[in-house]
Amino acid sequence: QSEKGFLKMAIDKGIKAAFPYYADTDAVIKGNNDSLIKGKNAIADFYASSTFNNSSVTWSPDFVDASEDGNFGYTYGKYIWQSKDSTGKVSEFKGVFHTVWKKQKDGGWKYVWD
Repeated sequence: QSEKGFLKMAIDKGIKAAFPYYADTDAVIKGNNDSLIKGKNAIADFYASSTFNNSSVTWSPDFVDASEDGNFGYTYGKYIWQSKDSTGKVSEFKGVFHTVWKKQKDGGWKYVWD
């Protein structure tokens, strides 16, 4: 359900809202040039860049699994990232994502790796 909520927020409210919202406090994402962006606040700062003003992403998990104790899970599948430049030209990038999820104290899920 968290994966679906994450996607819905990314579509409805945009990348800048969804990626920080679904990030665990200590989450890590892979940034440009294989750099690592560490922590929810740093992820919010990263996605606040004007680079993402005209970007959108959709994805669909091909596989979902969780640890036996129910505290961690992971998903992977395909994504499509689109960016529009100042002339309106749309560039599309396709790839594979892998997200690691951690159950929160309130019972919800946040990603720790994306």
